[in-house]
Amino acid sequence: MVRYRKQRQIVAIATGRVQGVGYRAFCAEHGMKLNIIGYAKNLPDGRVEVVAESDEATLRQLVKLMREGPALSIVRDVTYRWEEPTGEFAGFEAVI
Repeated sequence: MVRYRKQRQIVAIATGRVQGVGYRAFCAEHGMKLNIIGYAKNLPDGRVEVVAESDEATLRQLVKLMREGPALSIVRDVTYRWEEPTGEFAGFEAVI
């Protein structure tokens, strides 16, 4: 029996040294590997926002990876909130 996994959305904000170190590309790469849809983008204040849709367990995996970040990053914190999914994304991308 295949169980349907309810789709969820997170809006996550990463703080620390997360711009100019490949953090968005890191999030996009792992998002694609986990079959998550959404985006990662730089915010004007130096943080990175990630909006992602998948099942809850998979999104929790992404948050764990976001807290690690790529080698050159220094992630101080990742906060997130749960939202209803919009279904508007086709894949996962690093937005400029």
